[in-house]
Amino acid sequence: MGEGRDPQGGNIEVNVHSHRDDSTVHNGHGRGSQPSNPPVIHDRDFRLFERWFPWLVPTFVFANVVVFIVTMYVNDCPKNSFNGSCVASFLGRFSFQPLKENPLFGPSATTLGKMGALEVDKVVREHEGWRLLSCIWLHGGAIHVLANMLSLVFIGVRLEQEFGFVRIGILYVISGFGGSLLSALFIQSGISVGASGALFGLLGGMLSEILINWTIYANKVAALLTLIVIVLINLAVGILPHVDNFAHLGGFGSGFLLGFILLIRPQFKWISQKRSPSEFAPSVKHKHKPYQYALWLLSFVILAAGLIAGMILLFKGVNLNERCSWCHYLSCVPTSKWSCQEHKIYCETTEMGSQLNITCMSNGRSDIYPLSSTSSSDMQQLCTRLCGG
Repeated sequence: MGEGRDPQGGNIEVNVHSHRDDSTVHNGHGRGSQPSNPPVIHDRDFRLFERWFPWLVPTFVFANVVVFIVTMYVNDCPKNSFNGSCVASFLGRFSFQPLKENPLFGPSATTLGKMGALEVDKVVREHEGWRLLSCIWLHGGAIHVLANMLSLVFIGVRLEQEFGFVRIGILYVISGFGGSLLSALFIQSGISVGASGALFGLLGGMLSEILINWTIYANKVAALLTLIVIVLINLAVGILPHVDNFAHLGGFGSGFLLGFILLIRPQFKWISQKRSPSEFAPSVKHKHKPYQYALWLLSFVILAAGLIAGMILLFKGVNLNERCSWCHYLSCVPTSKWSCQEHKIYCETTEMGSQLNITCMSNGRSDIYPLSSTSSSDMQQLCTRLCGG
């Protein structure tokens, strides 16, 4: 009986053929008899595992797009922009911030903060831990959300077909949380948004799924090497400035461990035993192999300990960069073309009757705005714009 698995989830033909002996067998009484033979089974519809209809991943895509539209509605660039330089102004209140402020065609940092972006100060000092999850549903701009949602469709739909919405939903959300947590422990200034941590979690889950279900895969080495190359290329992009690679690493690590826990498959012989006639089935007592149980337990302990320890350190206000002198290179590597140094922004404000003069201290640029319509969040946004070019 041939056994194997199509890595693309296709049909597998199972043929069971007996070797019939046409010669007679003489017993002690001299009568001729033939041994009984198992039936021949032709089943072109046999599948090793159930395939699911993917609805959760498209729902996630829809939710991310809706949240981005709502964010742009709240942003209302024409109303909150004092110099009227919104991009795509024909979109009305859905128009984008000036490209010097946000080159991704999106809202202002102030709006993202209002909508739930990850801000470590608010998480630690104002106990807004929910931002660790809310930030994975926000995006910095149209380019950002488009790139992430295309990746989610290509990666997530296949996984949901193979493992179902419950396991992939848990994998996505917890990986996103793990990415936010590691990012908050290392990058404690500015804001962070995006589903990249959750997406890297799906990649990590795919990698560990191959490893823990190693015996049921055909062409397993090629699949493993291809996936490793894809992961390394994506992580390499994270060393560029303004990319939060700690979120990528945290999401990938969480997803990798969760893959051993959630995406474990029964061994092939156990499935064959359940689906074949009992008198011809191989004798297998355990659903999984010993190494699968060991990886499941080890991954669960490491993941639980890591998330709990990370939460404790975060709410204590610990900055892991102070305890790891080289870790910042994991997120940005300085070269002659760019710098990884954070540029602090300082502005000086002066009231002149009903007007407010804001001057950027780093480049000396200044501008005058109506005092009555300028809130503290508006002043922060204006300062960022003046100092940014």
